[in-house]
Amino acid sequence: MKNYLERTLEKASADYYSGNPSMSDDEFDALARAVNFKQVGTREGRVPHAYPMYSLQKIFQGDECPFASEDVIVTPKLDGSAISILYIEGELERVLTRGDGKCGIDITDKFKKSNLIPQTIVIGHDITQVTGEIVAPKSVPNSRNYAAGSLNLKDIDEFLTRDLCFVAYGVEPQFSSSFHKDMEVLSDTLGFNTVMQSDWAEFPHDGTVWRLNDNENFRRLGYTSHHPRGAFALKEQKKGVTTTLLDVEWQVGKSGVVSPVAILKPCVIGEATVSRATLHNKSYIEELGLYIGCEVEVIRSGEIIPRIVGLAEK
Repeated sequence: MKNYLERTLEKASADYYSGNPSMSDDEFDALARAVNFKQVGTREGRVPHAYPMYSLQKIFQGDECPFASEDVIVTPKLDGSAISILYIEGELERVLTRGDGKCGIDITDKFKKSNLIPQTIVIGHDITQVTGEIVAPKSVPNSRNYAAGSLNLKDIDEFLTRDLCFVAYGVEPQFSSSFHKDMEVLSDTLGFNTVMQSDWAEFPHDGTVWRLNDNENFRRLGYTSHHPRGAFALKEQKKGVTTTLLDVEWQVGKSGVVSPVAILKPCVIGEATVSRATLHNKSYIEELGLYIGCEVEVIRSGEIIPRIVGLAEK
């Protein structure tokens, strides 16, 4: 028996070939991606996003801006766990974790009973994907891990008791000619929290996001395989802490990739004691000129992951 998504796609296809298309080509393609998930797993496995969830290019203070425009919207880059929310004809259909940006894990069951997001929307397209961040307030210890861990809970009742908030930062297809107006529609008409409503000071940040306000210019610049060219994340270049590289261990990740890990003389960064740091790969070690016993500069990238950024200045 066909599910609702499959029936909707079948009807849209029939409408198209009858000469009376009921949705745009982009909407049809997005719906087809949402339906065609059998090749990547079951509903409990990895499911394609209707529209890809791209990463953002990271720019540090002092770097050159990748695009020239005065019409830019700056919003906080909240530090939580990204999700996509799919609505079909205004009804909540599916919620996915970001995953690799193309596919995520289906967590719809947690949100069907939650008041974190609207269950229905009264405006939009036949298919609408809202993207945003699940965040926990700074008052919660390890708030980023708390937010991400909440999405993995098996117990839905426990999930519903968690101190969480959903903050939207994107919608596809776009509602209007500007990002600012899209965010207004999401908040004022549809009832979402958005990144433009507040500075969200009570929630953890990881820099700011700079995005072209004009949606046509944003689309015209296009995308790389990794990120949109019309937006970037601006991060503060923070001075690291100096410590000693004691050893390098090689570990196998979940995907089978072998990566080097730095074993450090314990040092304190912020409120955390750090004794291990990522080294990415062998080439990274060679580029930095690292060797056992050298003094290195360590930062917590995004205030979370310890990373060696180079040899310490003497």
